[in-house]
Amino acid sequence: MRHVFFFFITILFCTQLTAQKADEFANLKRYATDNESLLSSGKKVDVVFIGNSITEAWVKHDAAFFSSNNYVGRGISGQTSSQMLLRFQQDVVALKPKVVVINAGTNDIALNAGNYDQHFTFNNIKSMAAIAKSNGIIVILTSVLPAGSFPWRPEVKNASAQVDELNGLVKKYAIEKGFSYIDYNLLMRNEKGGMKTVLADDGIHPNKEGYKIMEEVALKAISKNLKKK
Repeated sequence: MRHVFFFFITILFCTQLTAQKADEFANLKRYATDNESLLSSGKKVDVVFIGNSITEAWVKHDAAFFSSNNYVGRGISGQTSSQMLLRFQQDVVALKPKVVVINAGTNDIALNAGNYDQHFTFNNIKSMAAIAKSNGIIVILTSVLPAGSFPWRPEVKNASAQVDELNGLVKKYAIEKGFSYIDYNLLMRNEKGGMKTVLADDGIHPNKEGYKIMEEVALKAISKNLKKK
C-alpha cells in the first residue's frame, strides 16, 4: 500500500509540474487580468486577434483601431503556434468573440521553440481554427508576413521560401473549410519575398505604414464575416 501511495503522489507531483511548465511556456499570466476584467464587466467583444509580437505591437501602435472597432489583441512577443494553441481557450474562447483572427508561424520558422516543422505548425493553426469553430466563433486565417531573414536568428536560411510554403498550406486549408484568408504577405512583400523596407524598420515588424495596410484588409474581411452573425 505504501508503494501505491507514493506512486500516486509521484504522478500528482509530475502532473502539477507539467501544468506549471505549460503555464509558463504559454505565458497564461500575460492577459489573465485583462481577460478577467473584460469578463467581469459584461462587455462583449466582436473580434480577438491572437498572434505574436506583430499582433502585440499592433495594439501599441494603433490602440484606437482596436478600441473603436470593439476588437482586442492577444499577441505575445516571441510566441510560436504551439504556445498560442495552449492559451487559445483562455485568451480567445473564454472571451466569446464573434470572430477570431489567427496569425501564427513567424516565430516557428525563426526557430524560437526549437526545430521548425511546417506540418507541426500547420496542425497547430488547424487546431486553433477547429477549436474556434466548435465554439461558434468565426475563423479568419492570415498569412505569415514577409520575411527575408530574421535579425535575431541569422542561421535561418531561405526564410521567404519557408514562409511561402506555410502560407500555401494555410490558404488552401482556409479555402477548403470556407474560412476567410487575409493575405498580408502579398500586399507587403518585395520582389525577393521579404518585407518592403518602407513597411518595417527591421524587416519583420510593421511600422505605422505597414499596419495601415493590414488594418484596411482586416477591416474588410471582418466586416464581411460579422454580417454572418
